[in-house]
Amino acid sequence: MTMEQPMGVVLAGGQATRMGGGDKGALVVGGRSMLDRVVDRLGPQVGRLVINANGDPHRFAEYGLPVVADSLPDFPGPLAGVLAGMEWAAQAGATHIVTAAADTPFFPTDLVGRLSRAAERANTPIALAATHEGGRTNRHPTFGLWPVALRADLRAALEGGLRKVVLWTDKHGAATAAFDDEAFFNVNTPEDLAEAERRAAEERV
Repeated sequence: MTMEQPMGVVLAGGQATRMGGGDKGALVVGGRSMLDRVVDRLGPQVGRLVINANGDPHRFAEYGLPVVADSLPDFPGPLAGVLAGMEWAAQAGATHIVTAAADTPFFPTDLVGRLSRAAERANTPIALAATHEGGRTNRHPTFGLWPVALRADLRAALEGGLRKVVLWTDKHGAATAAFDDEAFFNVNTPEDLAEAERRAAEERV
């Protein structure tokens, strides 16, 4: 398993409070669940795939994929999912993982290659997806390339109370890979779900 083919981790561990709770990935967009769409997009880009989710793992049985829960209590945020993915990948002998959020059904199909190239060009172990809007760079830290070797450092940071992703990634000089402004549209509200339906309809035309 090389940096060119990391393991993929779908981050599905959020609590979806703005959508009334439950699994956002189970919401249907264009006749298919968002998790279906994310798995189909990320799977071909990685060596193996795992789902990070808390609660009963059997609800994902139809995917035939490993399901790993956060190894830290109290839902400390997406970095806990990154850590869970790192720890799972380390046991499998991988050097890197790439994460993707389960509520972002239209992310780029060249995500992994562009993150890998950004990290290599900058000679840094981490790369995050980014978009540019109004002259400002917006990083999307749930879409990142992460080295398994930093898992102990990340665990120590989380156990010390760190919750903001970019504070940890900046410490390690994370690179960014630039994508189109709308590449990481995600579903947080019922209005977002309606917009996702519109975009899915456009894809079918």
